[in-house]
Amino acid sequence: MDPIRNPYAPGAGAPPPELAGRDALRSTARIALERVRIGRSGKSLMLVGLRGVGKTVLLDRIRRDAEAGGVHTLPIEASENRSLPAILAPQLRAALLKLSHREAARQLAQRALRGLAGFVGALKVKYQDIEVGLDLAPEPGLADSGDLETDLPELFEAVGSAAQAGATCAALFIDEIQYVKEDELAVLIMALHRISQRQLPVIMLGAGLPQVRGNLGRARTYAERLFDFPEVGPLLPDDARLAIAKPAADEGVDIAGDVLDAIVEQTQGYPYFLQEWGKRLWDVAESSPIGMDSVALASQEAVAALDASFFLVRFDRLTPAEKRYARAMAQLGPGPHRSGDIAAVLNRTVGSLAPTRGQLISKGTIWSPGHGDTAFTVPMFDGFMRRIMPGDDWR
Repeated sequence: MDPIRNPYAPGAGAPPPELAGRDALRSTARIALERVRIGRSGKSLMLVGLRGVGKTVLLDRIRRDAEAGGVHTLPIEASENRSLPAILAPQLRAALLKLSHREAARQLAQRALRGLAGFVGALKVKYQDIEVGLDLAPEPGLADSGDLETDLPELFEAVGSAAQAGATCAALFIDEIQYVKEDELAVLIMALHRISQRQLPVIMLGAGLPQVRGNLGRARTYAERLFDFPEVGPLLPDDARLAIAKPAADEGVDIAGDVLDAIVEQTQGYPYFLQEWGKRLWDVAESSPIGMDSVALASQEAVAALDASFFLVRFDRLTPAEKRYARAMAQLGPGPHRSGDIAAVLNRTVGSLAPTRGQLISKGTIWSPGHGDTAFTVPMFDGFMRRIMPGDDWR
């Protein structure tokens, strides 16, 4: 097979050639965005799911759909090392500059830009990672107190008024939102609540690991009334087959049904893994139709590629103690597992392991699906841990 024509795209956030099985979520997002734009109530959306389910890809597709419909979008990726004001300010500036080109919104957009200038200037002392250039002088008294809890709602209100005047909507698209600090997340939720009360067209669509639901609930108890939390999971078998078969068919290549079934079973329907298997299958196959004689080698190469990148990147971030904890989890299987069972594998008490467990949660390696339960955020990570730390020396 011609490697140049290989249609599959295994990569962080790389759009697959066929976005299968996500039409319902795209429709839900479109309805929420359009309702907010015309002044109707609409909940913000938070896509939650494990690593490798395609949250980033889906969020970006929804964003591009929204832009095509005239919505002003603010694409943001949260980071462990950057504050909320630092990631918001540049995108707010870009959106407001675009809004200022609309005659009906110009005056209010410029006022919001002056508010942003005051916001940045007042918060630079506390949040020294804010870097954004603004030509307009601040408007005294507008979002410039230096208190994020006071200033962010005021700034969002100014942005919402400008968007309303421009007959559009300002939509924040925040990926990896689990990295936003809880106190800053609380202020963000409060600002969105203020906007909702004023019926101004500002909405947030986010994506994050499953613990995001709990993070938002702890940050503000009313968060569940502001957000819907659609779960992004592995694809259903028919959608998973389509994700593999259609890109090949578009290139004039057929894949046998038993091959598709084998790949769906081995990948468990996770979109990232489907792309990795599809790429390797294409590369090892010699001609169309692709048969079962190509599957074993493709699977071997796919697992090796995942071990060397997707899994290893997460493993390398762990301390020796965290690696032992993760290996103990893997010893018990895919999970979720009770904290007491993990402690028993390590011959430790649950209390003595609590700091390690907390660090793994903060790094996004594990999460707690229920009180006392622990699970990996990365599908099939248990198998990787057993491969990279074989035997019993890790104990």
